[in-house]
Amino acid sequence: MNSAIHRYYATALCAGLLLAGCSQQASAPAPTPAQQQAQADAAAAARNLDTYRQLLRIGNDEMVVTMGKDIVSRFPNSAAAKEVQKTLPAIEKRYTENHEKNRLAALWVYQVAPMAGGTQSTAAIYNSEPSGGERVQLVLRRHTSWGQSVFLYGSKPGFVCRGNCTVVATADGKPVRIKAFAPSTGEPALMIRDDKAFLALLQKSAKLSMQVTLADGEKKETLVYEVAGFDPAKWQPLGKGGRK
Repeated sequence: MNSAIHRYYATALCAGLLLAGCSQQASAPAPTPAQQQAQADAAAAARNLDTYRQLLRIGNDEMVVTMGKDIVSRFPNSAAAKEVQKTLPAIEKRYTENHEKNRLAALWVYQVAPMAGGTQSTAAIYNSEPSGGERVQLVLRRHTSWGQSVFLYGSKPGFVCRGNCTVVATADGKPVRIKAFAPSTGEPALMIRDDKAFLALLQKSAKLSMQVTLADGEKKETLVYEVAGFDPAKWQPLGKGGRK
C-alpha cells in the first residue's frame, strides 16, 4: 500500500514539474521587433563578410570596394564592419587609381592605315571640355611621305588663323604659347608649328588647354584635353623609308 502511495506521489510530482516547465516555456517573452531585426542584421553581416573575404581572395577590387562599403554603411557597429575597415581603405585607393588610369588611357585611339599613297600612324584624343557641341580632335600623326605632324581637327568651317597665329594655352595650369598655322588646302584643321616641342610638352603634362577661335562666328573656345593616358609605345613609328 505504501509503495503504491509513493508511486502516486512520484507520478504527480513529475507531472507537476512537466507542467511547470511547460508553463515557464509558455511564459518566456517573444523577441521584440528590434531584437529580431538585430538578429537578421547579424546574419546578413556575416554572409556579406564571407562574400567580402572570397572577393579578397580572388582579387576583384571593384567588387571588394562595393561590398565593403555596403557592409560599413549598413552594419557600422558590427564585427564585420571592423574587419572590413582593416583592408578596405588601401584597396579602395588602389582601385580608384587604376580606374582613373584606365579611363585616361581609353581616351586615346591609335590607328595605322593607308593614307594618300603612303601609310600613316595616328594617336588621337577628343577634347573633354567643353562637353557640348562639336568636339575637336587633337591628332598626332606620322606619315611615310609627309613625316610627323600634330594638329587640331574639327568640323567645317574650321579655325581662324591668318598666316601664323599663336594659341594661348596652359599645361597643367602653367601658361604656354603655341605657334600654329592653318593648312593651305582648306581642311578644318589647325597645325602646330613645332611638333617636337609640343610632343615633349604633352608627354610631361596631365591636362592641356588651348584657346582657339572658331571660324563659325569667330567664337573663342577653350579646348581641354586630358592627355595623361598617352602611351608613346602605341603610336607606331614610321616604317622603313619614312622620314621623321
